[in-house]
Amino acid sequence: QVQLVESGGGLVQPGGSLRLSCAASRSILNSYVMGWYRQAPGKQRELVATITNGGTTDYTDSVKGRFTISRDNAKNTVYLQMMSLKPEDTAVYYCNAHHRWLPEYWGQGTQVTVSS
Repeated sequence: QVQLVESGGGLVQPGGSLRLSCAASRSILNSYVMGWYRQAPGKQRELVATITNGGTTDYTDSVKGRFTISRDNAKNTVYLQMMSLKPEDTAVYYCNAHHRWLPEYWGQGTQVTVSS
């Protein structure tokens, strides 16, 4: 069993920045694809960014150039650096660990609100 704990959410003004963190309870970053999802009120959960165990990253179009996903294997932590935030980025952000053959894990979510 793996626990994923997100932190770093909060209230920020449009144009501001936040950095989300996702700490895994044990070392899985070398074998799992780690991702960030988000879910806004009344909308489906959507994939925001992923990073493979090889370090390859991918982003949904709406955040390209503004968000950066990274990881620190020594700390078992994945980050999502968010810049130039927009009101439409407001959502609960979830950390995800995905493996083709092993169990999938989710964090409990952290709220990000972009508002003036």
